[in-house]
Amino acid sequence: MICVSIQNKNLREILDIFGTSGRKIEMAEIRLDRCPLSEEDIEVLFSDIDIPLIATCRISELAVSCGCDLSVAAKKAEKMLAKAIEAGAMYVDLEIEAPAPVGKSIRRLSSNCGTILIRSFHDFEGTGSSGELREMIRRCEKFGADLVKIVTTANNQDDAARVMSLYEDSEPGKLLAFCMGGEGRNTRLDCLGKGAPYTYASLTEAEAAAPGQMPFDHMYGVLYGDRRPARLAEPLPVPASKSFAQRAIIAAALADGVSHLAGYSPCGDNEAAIAVAESIGAEVSRKDSVLTIKGIGWSDSGKVPLSLKELNTGESGLLTRLMIPILSVINANPVVVKGVKTLVNRPLSGASDIMASFGVVLRDTDRDSSNGNGDCHIPLAVNGRLIPGRADISGRNGSQLISGLLMSLPLCGKDSVIYVRDPKSIPYMFITLDVLKKFGISISNEMEGGEDFLKTGDWSLCSQITFKIKGGQRYSSADFSIEGDWSSAAAFLTAGALFGSADLSGLDTKSLQADLSIVDILVDAGASISQSDEPEGIIHVRRAPLYAFSVNADNCPDLFPIISVFAAFCQGTSRIGGVGRLANKESDRAKAITDMLERMGVAVHVEGDEMVIEGHSLEQRLLSGTLLKGGRFTSSHDHRMVMALKVAELGADGPVEIDDIACVAKSFPSFMDMFATFTENNRINI
Repeated sequence: MICVSIQNKNLREILDIFGTSGRKIEMAEIRLDRCPLSEEDIEVLFSDIDIPLIATCRISELAVSCGCDLSVAAKKAEKMLAKAIEAGAMYVDLEIEAPAPVGKSIRRLSSNCGTILIRSFHDFEGTGSSGELREMIRRCEKFGADLVKIVTTANNQDDAARVMSLYEDSEPGKLLAFCMGGEGRNTRLDCLGKGAPYTYASLTEAEAAAPGQMPFDHMYGVLYGDRRPARLAEPLPVPASKSFAQRAIIAAALADGVSHLAGYSPCGDNEAAIAVAESIGAEVSRKDSVLTIKGIGWSDSGKVPLSLKELNTGESGLLTRLMIPILSVINANPVVVKGVKTLVNRPLSGASDIMASFGVVLRDTDRDSSNGNGDCHIPLAVNGRLIPGRADISGRNGSQLISGLLMSLPLCGKDSVIYVRDPKSIPYMFITLDVLKKFGISISNEMEGGEDFLKTGDWSLCSQITFKIKGGQRYSSADFSIEGDWSSAAAFLTAGALFGSADLSGLDTKSLQADLSIVDILVDAGASISQSDEPEGIIHVRRAPLYAFSVNADNCPDLFPIISVFAAFCQGTSRIGGVGRLANKESDRAKAITDMLERMGVAVHVEGDEMVIEGHSLEQRLLSGTLLKGGRFTSSHDHRMVMALKVAELGADGPVEIDDIACVAKSFPSFMDMFATFTENNRINI
């Protein structure tokens, strides 16, 4: 990325710069030692500007401009830097020569506020030996540097080469080294090709902050060519969460009375849920984005069971697993559950064993299911009535069938207790409980785990969940809005973080959706994300220097394809856990992802349950000729893979052709149109 150095400007002049040029400027350094800014001005600036900002205050220069000694200047610098950190500066730059007490204070405050601390060394006379330069790097690291900055004056090309050689044994993304002066001018771009997280440019040739600094427009043109940042002119309205929508549609279909579900948006899986609701006798109508559902008012007493012989759940694995237990309560006779497309080949791992615990037998109708591993497939015969009681079941194959039990057992005549060992996709179970609560169904739960779980509350460390379910309950009608879908938003958030910016509306940052984790993943890697003040205000994401990350995606497997592409542009080695959860999705996602990345030229391999991905910044890929490789790819008929491939195309050396794009309609029918608008004129010309 290119960071513009801003100096000799007051607050209004700085804000005007972002007002007129902010759509192009990606990052800025505010020279607090050279700009006439009060503490109030600093707070406004660093809290209002939503691109990455660096707060820099050179103590020696401040002493000269203020006419004070170094000790007084150090205190002034500390105060200004602290104000910037507290106001939200992404980076703070403190020279290594700063007094130790100032260094400790800024280091502590940066750590507390999540600000990246740069410890910098400048040599305005020349360039030391390789040994001296490496010793300075070690010194900066010793005194708290998250990022080491080494800037020297190149008197010849040997000086420049010596500085560039520092990248050979540096940790990716942890060093920023280049040279001042005419002989070092090219190093300001070359450093990006070596893995520096960003470099510096001036607003204009006349406003260079140091000798040899290029003006921004020139550097931008050399680096990006005709490429335009990806962005939408207006905030993207995110479609409804199908995780919430499908649960709510089925709950409304079972309820007594008329429910109104606002914020509905159609997709293949949601439409399948409506078809199922109508199949069990509910009446569904729609006007604009509001569904009106008159339920069947199912109860355990006085209600004649249905006599369905078959039910089609479309291509939705969730809907299938919800309806298997529900059918065994509300239907009188054996019923065959059918589906289409990828659902037919996806095993319902563990379903036979779990349902057998409640007296229900599942049997494949089109293939031999006697493999003894608890797997079964669609089409599937559901035989027997659900028997309430106590059961100890495994959650290692996911949450969807457990959610079906949570929706069906309250309708039985007696109480039940479910002990779920080794639970996975835990957030989705709590989405189910949240939806049930809206329809008047009450279920208590208790999560258990080791000492680490008790200390942190990290759901990935939970070892068992106990659900206590009172029988004889009835669903009541409900009116509410379906929240926006974080799964659909993830592709646009990632594209914005990598290639420009994105503004999204309709998302709840307090959501139970597991894929809300995309925000934590992007932020942990360094992306700039903020939200307007409203409870469901617009989410803003902007490009920023990105670093390798580690995450356990056990609870959010749908994010795996998109964050694997994200990792390819994060400097360093990223590790994504939860590979074992990917085998039985719409595709064998682990294989589909590794095949995709390998064909695109990304180093990737699987170690146990982790996918390990070697990443490089977009700028390094541009300068080194290692953009992702375009060509013809398969989506494996997986909607999540389509979204990941389209985002990857923005960083590819040519078009990415996908064999099956239509499968994206499963969750986001308007995705291709939205993405075309988002990426209009955004190509990298090689």
